Amino acid sequence: MSAAVLEMSAGPPVAERLAAFARVTTDDVDEAAEQVGRIFCPHDLKPAQARASGFSARHNCAAFDGFSINYVGYGGTVSIDPGCLDRFFLVQIPLTGTAHISAGTSGFDVEPVRTASLLSPTIPTRMVWADCAQIILLLDRRMVEQRAAALSGRAVGTVEFDPVIDLNASGGRGLRARLDELMTFAERLGPSGRMSPVAMAHRREALLDGLLNGQQHDLSDAIRTFSGHAERLPRALRAARGYLSDNADEPLDLVELARAAGIGIRALQLGFRRHFGVSISEMLLDMRLASLNARLAQASSDVSITDIAFDLGFTHLGRMAGAYRDKFGETPSATLRRRMS
Repeated sequence: MSAAVLEMSAGPPVAERLAAFARVTTDDVDEAAEQVGRIFCPHDLKPAQARASGFSARHNCAAFDGFSINYVGYGGTVSIDPGCLDRFFLVQIPLTGTAHISAGTSGFDVEPVRTASLLSPTIPTRMVWADCAQIILLLDRRMVEQRAAALSGRAVGTVEFDPVIDLNASGGRGLRARLDELMTFAERLGPSGRMSPVAMAHRREALLDGLLNGQQHDLSDAIRTFSGHAERLPRALRAARGYLSDNADEPLDLVELARAAGIGIRALQLGFRRHFGVSISEMLLDMRLASLNARLAQASSDVSITDIAFDLGFTHLGRMAGAYRDKFGETPSATLRRRMS
């Protein structure tokens, strides 16, 4: 790797990360564009100087189920134009150097310790990196959209994030800490190591939680409301929502639910419609579907979808499968096959 990547102008040298996971090491622009494009997506890569003086590229990648952690460094100044990412979300945290990011109509600079970026797959992106090395988290688009649907009570659809991450805000600090921990874990594990399914699921859940609850996006308000965390949500409805969540695998008992909330059944029904936008039974169904999706995301190869469904309180498997397909855009068995692939 050239000294340009390791000895950037902004601050002291930063050690290369994930060195044992090297995928691309080259001083050739065309080779870098082709090889990095195979791992991420096809893109235009152009050095600022016609002869690419001082250009170098380094890409190290530790891939897991549904996500990967990457170290990418470019020596010199380069423009990168991937357009829409389409298949994945990217969290990019600069270690050295600087970069200018254009995401849709937004344009902003990122630099170590202060600002990072979060690129959504449906928003056109262009970047200019100046002697820049970044840690990049790639997250499968379908996985993020399904989890957003589970948390918000909505059907699966596009999710678009605020592309600017303030690394000094609580959400940005938490996301950076998760990426640091994941990167260190991958380095200790090494290319030949294997993460257990339970550990894989735990880390995947932590990343999704940090992303969807720590960074603003177009479903943030819906998630806060549906989870009962909206600031103006009446205390009785927060209590009812919590009771429903704690007892989601049991048959719905409106009398007990109203007693837990401290208000009458009719007031409770009207409150759910007004504040959550769904009926009590609709919210219960969505909680069960979200739990089923999360259980399938952690499932082993010998799991029984029927057993999980009954454990979660479903009594009619055909209706369950239809509701799951309406919400997540695929059958439970399709979700399980994709997790096992």
